[in-house]
Amino acid sequence: MPNSTTIRVLIVDDEPLARQRISDLLAHERGVEIAGTADNGPAAVDAIRRLAPDIVFLDVQMPGMTGLDVARTIGAEAMPPTIFVTAFDQHALQAFDLAALDYLVKPFDDERFEQAFRRARRLAGLEGARRLHERLLTVLHDGPPAATSTPTTTAPSTKYLERIPVESRGKVKFVPVSDVDYIGASGPYAELVVGARKHLIREAMQDLEDRLDPSRFMRIHRSAIVQLDRVDTLLKGPGGDYEVQLADGTRLRVSRSHREELERRLGMT
Repeated sequence: MPNSTTIRVLIVDDEPLARQRISDLLAHERGVEIAGTADNGPAAVDAIRRLAPDIVFLDVQMPGMTGLDVARTIGAEAMPPTIFVTAFDQHALQAFDLAALDYLVKPFDDERFEQAFRRARRLAGLEGARRLHERLLTVLHDGPPAATSTPTTTAPSTKYLERIPVESRGKVKFVPVSDVDYIGASGPYAELVVGARKHLIREAMQDLEDRLDPSRFMRIHRSAIVQLDRVDTLLKGPGGDYEVQLADGTRLRVSRSHREELERRLGMT
């Protein structure tokens, strides 16, 4: 970022009232500069390239050139951290789990906006956000995520999650990651499964994947991250479909793009 205390934001939406609402909400946030606005896809592409914003609020549904088309045009390496704004149903938003810092479903309230922006603001300056937006276009095509490697010079400084905070009834409980069997996507939430208990948290799957120790956890599907030592059986279907079965009998789908890596991680190859 050009200034560590100032976040430069680009707002992209074809509806004037929608752009104004985001602008008004950002006016209440400290250290925020509206770098610009755009009301269509081509203008958004030009603004992103010309203004280099720190964060983009990007409407998905725009006539002619959609928000996803904008992301394709800019390219994964150059696309800033992005909050998608959409009228899509929450379950359809699972498609953005690999791509978005967060997403806002219209109509959204002030509290939900604040949560999304503060999370984006926190992540915008972190290496985790860089890894996330480098894979921004993964969801737009049927291929494995772009390979990422952690330079040996930065590996010693990596600190993975040991506990995950869960809010419930005005209290915050800390769940040890060692207790988590798997994590599933649930609309705009992630669901921690700990034995017979389930805990909903407002975190994107990709963010959690980036913060979990890869020697212990693996993303096996867009909607599932599993703790590898909980895998009891790998099931191969007649049509080439894979599932893992956990020690408690739970079955989770394995996407085609993750099969070879899972076999390697399980010591099969």
